[in-house]
Amino acid sequence: MTETPAPAPVALPEPTTTRPEPGQLTFKAPRRGKPPRHLADLSPTERKEAVEALGHKGFRAKQLSTHYFERLVDDPEQMTDLPKGVRSDLAADLLPTLLTPVVQRVADDGQTMKYAWRLHDGAIVESVLMRYPKRVTICISSQAGCGMNCPFCATGQAGLTRNMSAAEIVEQVVWAARALRRGELAGGGDEDREHPLRVSNVVFMGMGEALANYKAAIGAIRRLTDPAPDGLGMSARGITMSTVGLVPGIDKLTAEGIPVTLALSLHAPDDELRNELVPINTRWSVDEALDAAHRYYEATGRRVSIEYALIRDINDHGWRADLLGEKLAARGKGWVHVNPIPLNPTPGSKWTASRQGVEQNFVERLRAHGIPTTIRDTRGQDIDGACGQLAAATA
Repeated sequence: MTETPAPAPVALPEPTTTRPEPGQLTFKAPRRGKPPRHLADLSPTERKEAVEALGHKGFRAKQLSTHYFERLVDDPEQMTDLPKGVRSDLAADLLPTLLTPVVQRVADDGQTMKYAWRLHDGAIVESVLMRYPKRVTICISSQAGCGMNCPFCATGQAGLTRNMSAAEIVEQVVWAARALRRGELAGGGDEDREHPLRVSNVVFMGMGEALANYKAAIGAIRRLTDPAPDGLGMSARGITMSTVGLVPGIDKLTAEGIPVTLALSLHAPDDELRNELVPINTRWSVDEALDAAHRYYEATGRRVSIEYALIRDINDHGWRADLLGEKLAARGKGWVHVNPIPLNPTPGSKWTASRQGVEQNFVERLRAHGIPTTIRDTRGQDIDGACGQLAAATA
């Protein structure tokens, strides 16, 4: 593992929330000053109106969009199709700095990079860029902190600082795309500079519950999938929206008609245990969450992923695997895939990952019920970049 500090020291933010009480849910994010308006917050029509309101020709909006989304340019001086006298002003007004790198950590022989970012108000968020054979995935944050308070997740234990804007969410992906173009991920170099890698997959599995920040998350998805140069031109099928089970949010996402993959973080098949592990279950039960996920599948045809962190002697019992298999099979065939995840350690946690034999038994029992099941590949664990470990650490 190597660690690269930021070019200049930055002050850490003062805490804005106290740690939540066990089981406490936070749906309303604390109010803080709004992030500066950014091109990625706006639809193409709104960009044109914004440029005209600044006294420029409307077509400049398309030029700015091309530089940001397609050419990945962040230096106004490289925007040579814009009049030299207005480049800096347009960039300052519509392409303000949203993320400042605080620290960067590298793992997995350089194929995993975790970034800690400082936002405009001092809040810290994290994202993780991972290179796999034939794809590059970025795990992005949608909130600073999280209000869902799952006791085995470092992010949830820290509480919710604030919602992120659509542009702050998108900027994590654009930054990653620039890093790939510069050949910074392992395996890069001259060949990648001639044929740059692209971010092929985006997963909303970083800090925050994206469906609790619904408007910004959907705005970000539209920017990611809008054809270039209006957006990054990504396939919706390469985007995964993870949720702990906000049933109204799942139903709203279903109605959007955007064929992203839905990932339901279940972690227990019975209400008694899930009430403790995933406090949102006290609002919407296991069956209600599974029913909403199945409705999503029926509407979109997209197979749902069930995320299940295997915790030693807590939720890894054979009978729980059977119960989960029965509940999923009862809702039909071909609609779901289970991803058991060996629990990633977090500081001070009383829980740890399941034993390997127990893990394999859990998988085999699910498969016996006809449920496709694949153990999730854990990346970035040694840099606290794996699932459940993101905690805005900068030390």
